[in-house]
Amino acid sequence: MANAIKNLLFGGAGATTRFGDFGLLILRVGTGAIIAYAHGFSKVYSNGSLGPSTDFVGSVRSIGFPAPTAFAWMAALTEFLGGILLALGLMTRPVALALAFNMGVAAFVVHGSDKLAVKEMALLYLFAFQVFIFTGAGRYSVDKFFRKTSAAAKA
Repeated sequence: MANAIKNLLFGGAGATTRFGDFGLLILRVGTGAIIAYAHGFSKVYSNGSLGPSTDFVGSVRSIGFPAPTAFAWMAALTEFLGGILLALGLMTRPVALALAFNMGVAAFVVHGSDKLAVKEMALLYLFAFQVFIFTGAGRYSVDKFFRKTSAAAKA
């Protein structure tokens, strides 16, 4: 009991424990759901129609991406579908990498010259997505099912 309390208060095995994996679950579902709904959905379905708004396409054009409509769609779908996949814990690492790229562009290109308070949300998302690049989804995820299936196939 004393060791369990010490590990809870002062660390321990981190993400390799059930508590650590539960923490990853909370962070994954929360950030995935919010990025999908609050950011991605509003870009995929805007102004009552399907597709990125002309303002969003214009801002993609202004930062210099070629084929701005295509890149606007990619950013919108990355946030919307990527957020859903992240919340489920499906293909977590590649999805987190794509989302981190989106947030890196938002923080350092779109808001590059802005004050920290303006870019802080993009940076917080970026940091959260970097966690999943390095840790994966944890044991409470769809990815775990595929890890088990893959391990069973090798045996």
